Amino acid sequence: MADDARKDTDTPVAPRHAHIPGWGVDRDPADRPAVPMERMPARLEGVRWTEPAQQPQTVEVLCSTERDSTLTPIYGSTLPPHGASGGLRRAAFRYSENDLRHWLILLLADRTDMVEGVLDDLRRGHVPNLVAEMGLKSAWKHDREGVLRKLAWTAGTAAFLGVLAWRRSTARRRR
Repeated sequence: MADDARKDTDTPVAPRHAHIPGWGVDRDPADRPAVPMERMPARLEGVRWTEPAQQPQTVEVLCSTERDSTLTPIYGSTLPPHGASGGLRRAAFRYSENDLRHWLILLLADRTDMVEGVLDDLRRGHVPNLVAEMGLKSAWKHDREGVLRKLAWTAGTAAFLGVLAWRRSTARRRR
């Protein structure tokens, strides 16, 4: 069976398949007419590169452990690390990028930053429209089970944190 398949790929495109755009692109490269002209990666002729001037560092910039301590000439600085999410990001950058902890901590930092943003909105007197901003209407329409599961997790976590806060407050009163 495998020999039959191999024989089929060594023959020109069968007329029964010629109407299919791109048929045979996975054939032997020697049978493809463009192969002798292809070069990967493609050569760029006449390109001149001068390194841009170093951007001044006015905010904290987190760097990967894979790089030396020098910054790239241009980097983003619109949202420097701040608050609890910034602390989590600093902790994540202590690990190498090939370490799963690096990425999991960054995911946790993103979720923490979202919660911090909601709390900041509430502190300023703006009640965010969480239903619209988080796409709950669409999620309810297409994935009710997932929405209910997330709501159960959120309620459980909120209840757990509420019980912890209540225990701490009652323990302080007893002292």
